[in-house]
Amino acid sequence: MSKNETPRDPNEVLEEYEETLDSVLAEVESPDETTEDNDLSLGLPGLSLGRRDFMKAGVAAGAMGSVAGCSALTGGGDGSAGSQSTPSGSGASHTVEPGEHDEYYGFWSGGHSGELRVIGIPSMRELTRIPVFNTDCASGYGFTDDTKELLEESGGYSWGDNHHPNLSETDGDYDGEYLYVNDKANGRIARVNLTYFETDAITDVPNMQAIHGCCVLSPDTKYVLGNGEFRVPLPNDGTDAKNPDNYTSLFVAVDPESMETQWQVKVDGNLDIVDTGKEGRWAISSAYNSEEATDIQGMTKDDRDNVKAFDIPAIEQAVENGNYEEVNGIPVVDGTQESSLNQGDRPIVKYIPTPKSPHCVEVGPNGDYAFVAGKLSPTVTMIDLNALADSSDPEDVVAGRPRVGLGPLHTTFDGNGHAYTSLFIDSQAVKWDIEAAVEAEEGSEDPIIEKQDVHYNPGHIQALEAMTTDPDGEWLVSLNKLSKDRFLPVGPIMPDNDQLIHIGQGEEEMELVADHPAYPEPHDCVFAHKDKIDAKKVYDKDDYEETYITEEDSGVERTGDNSVHVKMTTKRSEFGLPDFTVQEGDEVKLSTTNIEGVQDIIHGVAIPEHDINYAVAPQDTREVTFTADDPGVYWIYCTYFCSALHLEMRSRMIVEPAEG
Repeated sequence: MSKNETPRDPNEVLEEYEETLDSVLAEVESPDETTEDNDLSLGLPGLSLGRRDFMKAGVAAGAMGSVAGCSALTGGGDGSAGSQSTPSGSGASHTVEPGEHDEYYGFWSGGHSGELRVIGIPSMRELTRIPVFNTDCASGYGFTDDTKELLEESGGYSWGDNHHPNLSETDGDYDGEYLYVNDKANGRIARVNLTYFETDAITDVPNMQAIHGCCVLSPDTKYVLGNGEFRVPLPNDGTDAKNPDNYTSLFVAVDPESMETQWQVKVDGNLDIVDTGKEGRWAISSAYNSEEATDIQGMTKDDRDNVKAFDIPAIEQAVENGNYEEVNGIPVVDGTQESSLNQGDRPIVKYIPTPKSPHCVEVGPNGDYAFVAGKLSPTVTMIDLNALADSSDPEDVVAGRPRVGLGPLHTTFDGNGHAYTSLFIDSQAVKWDIEAAVEAEEGSEDPIIEKQDVHYNPGHIQALEAMTTDPDGEWLVSLNKLSKDRFLPVGPIMPDNDQLIHIGQGEEEMELVADHPAYPEPHDCVFAHKDKIDAKKVYDKDDYEETYITEEDSGVERTGDNSVHVKMTTKRSEFGLPDFTVQEGDEVKLSTTNIEGVQDIIHGVAIPEHDINYAVAPQDTREVTFTADDPGVYWIYCTYFCSALHLEMRSRMIVEPAEG
């Protein structure tokens, strides 16, 4: 914008957005009726609001989010279904006294920071951060040789957008070995080793531009599964770039141990989130854009989108039988609706029409139902997984469809027969009875037990161990997209707001007990009891490939005309080499072992003007390779405050000028 150009009136921008939403919703037609323009109806179960009222509610939530609850849209305040709840006064405490430990680990995705955040529950204290798709100078991730190689070989991107952390399972419960997370931006899946809370593998999945949904195949982590959200040509080599009819979305299976891609399935529409049943057969993916359009008006035209139910053993059989095409070295099975593999008695993918641009799917603890939130429908569709195998009619597998409120996005569980769904537009968490929803009429509000206002516009919602076969209940976290007036202003880019809600064992009223600002933008989280995680406090040198260096090993070895290997130890409060000399232009491989055996005594290695900074934990060895370009003296210092003589902990790299 030039200096003389007048900036647009913000109200005009809001009106333009409102008109766009109005246009989008006006295109949605019920499959069996068309109404007058002044009385447009979404034609969905239980929706009594007209389209323009529905759109206005969304604009109000976005522009006036400081008014919580949208109670005028969800019912009265008389305690009936749809009313706003008030604090229960249960006195539930989330305080963890100094020196005491939290009961649960919480693993938060870091969004476009690329990291994972580890948070204690119920205190909501941040315990650490795990770099995954990002570099981190405090630990040296992305700077040491092994982690730099890990990032470079997985695409060499400088960032990633992680969304959905999932823990490895054995017998349907968390086993504490690994955590897996997706990269939506670059089509990758990463694995974190929970023995050391470090990323140890990243797979750049071929043929897929964006992996959004990510989960493990329950009950025993046979695969890590990912949803390719963006439709692109296959292969994406420019041949069909201008022909969207030939774009496709892919579903992928990755081996959890080797982290190699096993096979992919192409489908119609855009895939979104994925979860699996508890028996190892079904993976259910929410999906949108069954219209296969490229703009928002086209993507939201129809009032139904097809949720995909992937029959994993049937897909494996198709691969074994050779019923696939190989694209970039990966078997790709045709799971589109017209595929011959979907015409027989056992289709590899079942398409289940569901209202309306469904955003998410979660499978309940007992594995009976998959819960699909409507996003543009005020309903949650319950898919009967026990009926999937034998049903030929998609409508027969719908077990219930309660009306929960405006903008449902995600559902979680307390293990005592209750579901909790986030309502983005209403800015609420709604608690409802699962079996009551099965027995009720479609679109009924009768299953609703209570609603809790949150601040503001929640996305994911997670209760303790809700994705296992035996959830713990007690606490729930609402990951809200907006914080608005909840914290001190910090400029235009404000924090998100993660709110802790006490739910007891499902028999108590929900009680909002704490706000916690979150750096943008976490998407999801997962919890594991502390007894299920066995994190080592000191490294076992048998767990890594680098050579353990003793004080006697410290020294400089010339390995070539222009290369040296420098080996040294660290301990309080000295490096194994007080100084060492290299030549200008040398490639220097620096290997460092922390010979301390005491937990929490970390030593850092920083070299000014060489972009070197990494941490070495007790009994660990780290290596970094760099070029000594410029002659001079460079003091190496410890970056972790390790002792009373920390400031004096130094080594000196002398770079001699090249001869001639």
